Amino acid sequence: MKKLESTWYNMALVLTGIAVVAGAALGYVNSITAPTIEALKAQQEKEAEQQVLNGQEGTAIKITDPKGFGGALTVMVGLAKDGTILGYKVLESSETPGLGAKAQDWFQKGQKGDIIGKTAGDLTVSKDGGEVDAITASTITSRAFLRCINAAYDKLSESSDAQSGATVKGER
Repeated sequence: MKKLESTWYNMALVLTGIAVVAGAALGYVNSITAPTIEALKAQQEKEAEQQVLNGQEGTAIKITDPKGFGGALTVMVGLAKDGTILGYKVLESSETPGLGAKAQDWFQKGQKGDIIGKTAGDLTVSKDGGEVDAITASTITSRAFLRCINAAYDKLSESSDAQSGATVKGER
């Protein structure tokens, strides 16, 4: 077989061919793995609902705030009917490892930013005049996290007022 001449046209043709084949392969693999990934996410959400309620009567609400430091932050929040925070779990985060990623533990019972047992709705970080300690060097992430908690409370209030559970998951 004759070697192709190194011209711009031939190089562009070869690179285009490689890109098309690679794109098709990636698309095929994605179509095969997508259902499994969705099933795993659904299972993780169900487990998170049980974890944030911790066997107590309440509602588990999934909230996403798009303004975290590294992007969107998705949190499952467990709330009692009166708005008391029963628990939470960070489902998705693209925050900086070692800094913003600490949100999973920072606000748990007994930790520096403990919010468990507090009433949601108007929680803010101490830097903004609130009573919750922000994650050290991660104020933006802490604000996004608390916006998720407060938004979950708003959804709970809307659900209670309108008696619709459309945006609320795990009603017991």
